[in-house]
Amino acid sequence: MALIKISPLWFAFKIILKAVRSHNFQYKVRYLTTTMHTMLSERFTTALVYATQLHANQVRKSSGVPYVAHLLGVASIALEYGANEDEAIAALLHDAVEDQGGAATREEIRRRFGDKVTEIVDACTDADAIPKPPWRKRKEAYIAHIPTASPSVLLVSVADKLYNARSILKDYRVLGESLWERFQGGREGTLWYYRTLVDAFKKTGNAAIVAELERVVSEVETLAAHKK
Repeated sequence: MALIKISPLWFAFKIILKAVRSHNFQYKVRYLTTTMHTMLSERFTTALVYATQLHANQVRKSSGVPYVAHLLGVASIALEYGANEDEAIAALLHDAVEDQGGAATREEIRRRFGDKVTEIVDACTDADAIPKPPWRKRKEAYIAHIPTASPSVLLVSVADKLYNARSILKDYRVLGESLWERFQGGREGTLWYYRTLVDAFKKTGNAAIVAELERVVSEVETLAAHKK
């Protein structure tokens, strides 16, 4: 039986048609150009192996889930919303400086993956000092840098927060109020942080991914209100 070849133009037409129907044209066009013109190279594979090695002994807060699950999730979200390879690599490494070696790890990332990736990782780093500054101070500083962050930083940052918000929502449904014991900010601090992040991100223009973050955060807030 002869194989039927599907024209790339037909593939493009289907995505554009879906975009128009979903009223999310800007995001879909970026997705289209990324899908058709930007393929992940061996650099991404190298970054994935490196990130896995760096975080091999790290797990998510109180859940026991290997930390690499978070890194893969953030990279996946970033790619779904149009990340290029540098952005996708930075998504894999966004916690490396903060959690796995500080300045030495930063310079290794620069050596392996270049200045662009390093700049994104740096901007997504909450703190690299040991001990870390107080929780509230760190979060306020992170929020304060959002208005001046580059589009690449914003994409990776929102992808990170979206993954975390989805995890909070999922676990809150199962664990209830005991969930907040995982977080230094507790219930009120964590809810404040995510709502303030949403408000700051909304002013940057990354409409599609920020809208999804707001949807998830609103669900967490609604659930929290019902549990009072």
